[in-house]
Amino acid sequence: MSTKAHNNSHDTRDMSPAEKQQVHINRMDRPPYSQPDTPFKPRHEGSCFCGAVKFQISRERPLEAKFCHCHGCQLLHGAPFQWAAIFHKDDVRFTAGREQLVYWSSSEVSQEYVLPCKVSCGTCRSPIMDEGRNMLLLFPTLVHFEDARQRRVFQPRRAMDVPDGLPKWTEHKDASELMPETVGEKRGAVDGEV
Repeated sequence: MSTKAHNNSHDTRDMSPAEKQQVHINRMDRPPYSQPDTPFKPRHEGSCFCGAVKFQISRERPLEAKFCHCHGCQLLHGAPFQWAAIFHKDDVRFTAGREQLVYWSSSEVSQEYVLPCKVSCGTCRSPIMDEGRNMLLLFPTLVHFEDARQRRVFQPRRAMDVPDGLPKWTEHKDASELMPETVGEKRGAVDGEV
């Protein structure tokens, strides 16, 4: 079966519970969960912390990379920001542990498979990716990359300044305002103050 036959943009928000359940059941028939018949040349490999979930990436580099400082990403990652590499769904395929994957839909406050959702290993709970309706946001700490185009988003909510020369956006790239490299002076912070 060709990946072109798959509809990856399942918007389940207006579906009945039975329809949502069918999307959940059929998810393994679509990339990145399926093993497509189309040629797939793995260029990178990755896995969760315990190694139960393994995946391959066919794209040499991500389409883009981002750092998100929103409160949700801070809570879900237990970190000051989320770092993600953006890929098409058919750029990635799982090679082991698909049955180990667990899902979290913050919009539905549910563990059912509703897009967009967070995908993690059910054994070690390592965050693997955010699966959107059309794209994936894989977490680069699980993969080996030499270079990636990057940006920082939701900067006003950041827990710390990261003076790295990357553009900093108040919300999504090109849909909000650019911010200065650091905001310590703007907030009136005192050196050493946490």
